Amino acid sequence: MSKPQISVLIPLLNEEESLPELHDWIHQTLTKAGLSYEILFIDDGSKDDSWKVICELKEKNERVRGLKFSRNYGKTAALDTGFQIVEGDVIITMDADLQDNPEEIPELYRKITEDGYDIVSGWKKKRHDPVLSKNLPSKLFNWAARKISDVKLHDFNCGLKAYDQKVVKNIRIYGEMHRYIPVIAKWNGFDKIGEQVVQHQARKYGHTKFGIDRFINGFLDLLSITFVNKFGRRPMHFFGAFGVISFIIGTAITVFLIGEKLYNLWNKLPFRNVTDNPLFFLALLTVMIGVQLFLAGFLGELYVKQNASDISYVIDEEI
Repeated sequence: MSKPQISVLIPLLNEEESLPELHDWIHQTLTKAGLSYEILFIDDGSKDDSWKVICELKEKNERVRGLKFSRNYGKTAALDTGFQIVEGDVIITMDADLQDNPEEIPELYRKITEDGYDIVSGWKKKRHDPVLSKNLPSKLFNWAARKISDVKLHDFNCGLKAYDQKVVKNIRIYGEMHRYIPVIAKWNGFDKIGEQVVQHQARKYGHTKFGIDRFINGFLDLLSITFVNKFGRRPMHFFGAFGVISFIIGTAITVFLIGEKLYNLWNKLPFRNVTDNPLFFLALLTVMIGVQLFLAGFLGELYVKQNASDISYVIDEEI
């Protein structure tokens, strides 16, 4: 089979009922649009017959590929693995629960290939989810993500996204960072990020695999990747700066207390010992914190230097 124009990457967990319908829908849509494709299903440790269904789909359609994890590693692991093996010029990610509409794919593909976007993210403007348990937390989460990351997307959680191949081949994701692929991509120089309003459909089979905890974990992940991106290769700039500030504050308080005592002694005024003043212990604490932060930054710099060979940089062009 020749290299496909589109790779549809679908991570899944216990979605045996929806897979045949999703496959047929994708096949009909892309065949009608005249686009060559491959579909890569990644079974993330399903306990039902999802893998059996994938094998049956492979017998029907040679464009189907499958990968099965030995256990549930999470959506990020599935996407990261899939990104390394897909072959299409444009990679489409979507969920397996039929809430994403495959008929959006041709327009997503066009925006990548004709409009020159690196990433086009879906925006489920009208959602068919419970308001209190999903819609409201999602709005708050997306607002915080926009403010912190400076990536102007309305829906970071939407699984329907399109990527130029060069993007997915030059980034790595881990933990639960799949929500922030546009953020990671932007920090790697892929800043042509667009958005497309997409149709969101009510779940037809089974039940959602995500709870309210994903928003809490997602916010913590956002703080993590923000810190790693800004200071991961120069930890002294973060820890050292706070360490020096803390050390200076502690030293200044100590000098003030000693100066105050000497002044009172010189002028024969009442005084108390420096160690009897509560400010002295605050000064001692800030000095100790400052030293520890500085040492943390120093050790971080040593670690980065020792692992400098693992640092990769994205080369956009070469002549």
